[in-house]
Amino acid sequence: MEKTDTDPAEAVAEAVMHEGLVLYPYRPSALKNRPGWNLGMLMPPEFCARAQNGERSDLHIECLAEHGPDARLTVKVRFLQLREAGEPVPRVVTALARLGRPPEEAPFEFGAIRGGVRISAEPVADGTSKLTVIVSNRTPFAGDSRDDALGGALLSCQALLSIQGGAFFSMTEAPADLIARAACRNVGGWPVLVGPEGARDRMLASPIILGDYPRIAPQSPAVMFDGTEIDELLSLRIQTLTPGEKAELRRHPRTSALLDRIDSLAAGELAALHGAWRRPTAKADGLKPGDSVILRPKRRADIFDLALAGRRATVTSIECDFEDRIHVCVTVDDDPGRDLGREGKPGHRFFFDLDEVEKP
Repeated sequence: MEKTDTDPAEAVAEAVMHEGLVLYPYRPSALKNRPGWNLGMLMPPEFCARAQNGERSDLHIECLAEHGPDARLTVKVRFLQLREAGEPVPRVVTALARLGRPPEEAPFEFGAIRGGVRISAEPVADGTSKLTVIVSNRTPFAGDSRDDALGGALLSCQALLSIQGGAFFSMTEAPADLIARAACRNVGGWPVLVGPEGARDRMLASPIILGDYPRIAPQSPAVMFDGTEIDELLSLRIQTLTPGEKAELRRHPRTSALLDRIDSLAAGELAALHGAWRRPTAKADGLKPGDSVILRPKRRADIFDLALAGRRATVTSIECDFEDRIHVCVTVDDDPGRDLGREGKPGHRFFFDLDEVEKP
């Protein structure tokens, strides 16, 4: 995926909407790409009633927000509409509501597709409400074929919520009493905070479960449609496709653009996808490379936690793993091979959590 918008929340929303659009090897004839549209589908209600296979016509989102009496909620619904030629067309519906008023509804129509967005707020505590957003597909449908029903479906449907005059609660970090009192129910999507770390004015509810504050990897060179963590592998595999396979990719505007981008990658751009460390932006309890520390291992993870306890060491770097946990990388002062550790060689550098080192 690539960053397609300067706004990080909008960039994530755009990337998520196209997730699963087409999967490697990116050919329509590939078996994995024949069923299509497995994420966030809101089918016509008559089809759901007849099929009785668990497909749904509504996206139901509930979350918590603290707000004043004049707070306003903006809901931007995104989805893809499948046209006769098979090309998905992005659609956007914007609905507005004042939280102190009765429920409001915004109907929408795109060709044969009919639907609506309903917004309501229910007080659960002083200054705090449970917000409910329901996106409904109301497209008439008289057939039985799922392929035909896809023409009236809302594909990859999601909702980006923005609040003015208030702040959302994280659905994983909100006070336990509020969570219990509100009993929020989410079907077809899960709302997470988006935007800059710590911001609470927007939430993205998508069919892909994300953590709060998701972001696009800056190294990602193109819209891969199936994740950012394996861009290097996908880029290399795309370069090995046969001329015939590449010709099939050219039939789809988005995969054609993907092929152009991958074929034009410079060596440095491809190398940037290989094993990048993510450095922490905040100070690690005042520690910095070059500091002297005493090792106090607590985890008993391996024999080194016993052998190195109480030893003096020197910080070589502060690292951040893929789960944003900070680790202190050190070399042991009396290790004859500490120069190898400073060069990043294995066996002569060691990693500890922040609470496992102390300044002398």
